Amino acid sequence: MPAPLKAAILVVSTTAAQDPSTDAAEAALRHVFEQDGGGRWDVAETKIVSDVATQIQRQITLWTDAAEPVNLVITTGGTGFAVADHTPEAVSVLLHKQAPGLVHAMLASSLAVTPFAMMSRPVAGVRNQTVIITLPGSPKGARENLQAVIKTLPHACLQAAGADSRALHSGGVKKLEQEAGVTSSTHHSHSHNHHHHHHHHGHTHGPLTRHTQPSPSPSPKSNDPSLGPSHRHRSSPYPLLPVPQALSLIAQHTPQPTITTTRVTPSLTGAVLAAPVHATAPVPAFRASIVDGYAVVVPPGGDMRSVYPVVGVSHASPAEGEGGVLKLGEVARITTGAPLPRGATAVIMVEDTVLVSSKKAGEDGEGGEEEGEVEILAEGVREGENIREVGSDIQEGALIMGRGEEVSAVGGEVGLLASVGVREVAVYKRPVVGVLSTGDEIVEHDREGALRLGEVRDTNRPGLIAAAREWGYEVVDLGIASDKPGSLEEVLRDGLRRVDLVITTGGVSMGELDLLKPTIERSLGGTIHFGRVAMKPGKPTTFATVPVKDDAGERVSKVIFSLPGNPASALVTFHLFVLPSLRQMSGINPPGLPRVPVILSHDFSLDKSRPEYHRAIVSVGSDGVLSATSTGGQRSSRVGSLKGANALLCMPSGPAPLRKGAKVEALLMGSLRSDV
Repeated sequence: MPAPLKAAILVVSTTAAQDPSTDAAEAALRHVFEQDGGGRWDVAETKIVSDVATQIQRQITLWTDAAEPVNLVITTGGTGFAVADHTPEAVSVLLHKQAPGLVHAMLASSLAVTPFAMMSRPVAGVRNQTVIITLPGSPKGARENLQAVIKTLPHACLQAAGADSRALHSGGVKKLEQEAGVTSSTHHSHSHNHHHHHHHHGHTHGPLTRHTQPSPSPSPKSNDPSLGPSHRHRSSPYPLLPVPQALSLIAQHTPQPTITTTRVTPSLTGAVLAAPVHATAPVPAFRASIVDGYAVVVPPGGDMRSVYPVVGVSHASPAEGEGGVLKLGEVARITTGAPLPRGATAVIMVEDTVLVSSKKAGEDGEGGEEEGEVEILAEGVREGENIREVGSDIQEGALIMGRGEEVSAVGGEVGLLASVGVREVAVYKRPVVGVLSTGDEIVEHDREGALRLGEVRDTNRPGLIAAAREWGYEVVDLGIASDKPGSLEEVLRDGLRRVDLVITTGGVSMGELDLLKPTIERSLGGTIHFGRVAMKPGKPTTFATVPVKDDAGERVSKVIFSLPGNPASALVTFHLFVLPSLRQMSGINPPGLPRVPVILSHDFSLDKSRPEYHRAIVSVGSDGVLSATSTGGQRSSRVGSLKGANALLCMPSGPAPLRKGAKVEALLMGSLRSDV
């Protein structure tokens, strides 16, 4: 293996220059060098500069004009039409040789993904002994452009560095292609695959030949609707991922939670704290009685048996004044929670006293009768008895809730925050969910009149909206989108502006009208992280992220979950995949459903090839054992299989049933039932 070539990455972004954590392009480009570079590259250095031409030029010349220059400089950012986009102009004046072929290859690759690639203005060429290429600022665009040329770049860099061209080209183009890992047919393989993998039906003019389906691509691409139904994939190009790997990708690509400040009110239920909270005051804030009785001054030895005059009263309400100091031999009547009179050292419960005499209340004697004297029967009284001292519950400055703790619906946390005078807290903002149904055959469930042939009532959207709201999320109803690329794109763009996460159902299978994947990839510039999952039900479940500009004009990532159209599949995959993403965005850890071991109450059939998430009812018996009962037929279109279900049983694949009494894991979607 020859010595690695040195590459440098220049991120051109004023935002990233101020906060490097906002840049994702560097990681995407490093991944391309590692995964697609054939072990030929060493990314020696990375720098971030603002969208300023002089800063771009200065850094590039430091790399290219050094005594030991790098072989390749990659820039990312500043290649568009925005006012601040100066990278092509800044780089062009530095080049000694232009490389229009590299530019053509990158644009051709991007145009195959989206027509908006024509809005990019890349340049490429050579300065001294260094190849320089400018890439878009989006991680996806930068990755795709670099992937388009990376296999041929070692040859270009070696030539630019002064290698003998005759020696490099010995053996001809075929040898160069073989060494680079490319072939002259690479650029046509997509159309060839489509041509060679049609299924022919009916009569033919030649022998019927069956072609094996192509294996899923490591870099899959959805159907191109513009090519028509005859050119669609005959099998999914997306690899069939195990559920744990799909969940790992969701955790990896779900956006980090954002922080907001909110007042402490009952509506705080369900929020997760983004910063620790300390007590701003002690609890209690004064010495208080914990019983109804009499405040006393304990004598030495603690024997209180005697008759005492009642000299005052203390109620659990704001006092007009502190009054006098309680002396030894005097008592004051006091109620639970009331502040102790000054000088009091204990409280005697009313049950340990006897009324001896009464007196007229008020100076004029017209206020009715009041206690005059009481006899105390207690002995061995200790100082501090029945008293809550200042800060005995919570001391001022004490940590009362930590970052990541959730405010439960029980109410204790809200009461705790209120008790110490906390008015506002930093919390993770709960994401807003948009729910969309797709398909020309879908009609509103409450539309009057009978269904026409082929029409289907929309059961997924109401069910998913109810499920998301039950878990505490605000939901925007995005309606029904038709099976037309432009219409679907318009609805999705509008939804992504209004919400943080979009759930769609239908349109993710292999039909010519299944347009969600192509719309996400080819129209919205999104990335599909997985398009199939090895599970039952829910195999076509798709998870994608799409770059969107927020209200401040900053590029952020938003999530799309495209769930199967069958009702049971949609609700199962919501709980298994969508909910963990929502909870992660809400700052909840761990984000998935609670897992508990359960005992099967009867035999369960297994799917021979795929693990199944079986809808079930889990209940607790008098012995404390959790048992699981199936909700019945588990066909993915059978929405009734979720009626009453509070759990998904994690059933393995296998040829034989799991017998009654076997132990499996259950994911709890709701409250446990009781068999007692």
